[in-house]
Amino acid sequence: MPYEVYAALDTTDPGVCRVVPADPVRAVETAAPAPARSYPARAVHAAGVTMLPDCWDVEDTDLAFDRDEHWGAASLVLEAMDGLDGNTDDRHRAFGRPDTSYGSGATRRDADGPAVQLLQLAGDAELGWGWGDAGSLYVTIPLGAYAVGDFGRATADLRCC
Repeated sequence: MPYEVYAALDTTDPGVCRVVPADPVRAVETAAPAPARSYPARAVHAAGVTMLPDCWDVEDTDLAFDRDEHWGAASLVLEAMDGLDGNTDDRHRAFGRPDTSYGSGATRRDADGPAVQLLQLAGDAELGWGWGDAGSLYVTIPLGAYAVGDFGRATADLRCC
């Protein structure tokens, strides 16, 4: 899509990025309408890894810190981790913690806690995917909705530098 069109997108609009839950018993595979792209199926492999919270997952109310020494809780964590910010860009992820390498958290919080990441799709030149400048597409669901299986509350969010 041309940058001028991309720049005008309201990525918080459900029409731009939406998760549509489907009952696998009743779901019918349908071709995507134009101008959407469609890609052939390809085998993928997933490997379990240990993922820790990133400095951008921490909110100022999560930790006590000296505001004269740190600009926020993320600053305290960055210092403790010797500058390691968890940047694992250009990788696809399912579940686990999101790659939040953009200086802001990718998951929102509500009274139940941080949202659960369902899927993260990074830009992928081989597939022709691009989500802005080094961007990723995050599919998340509020923790309470996940706990009761309400996938209608899942959202997709584009993040880029």
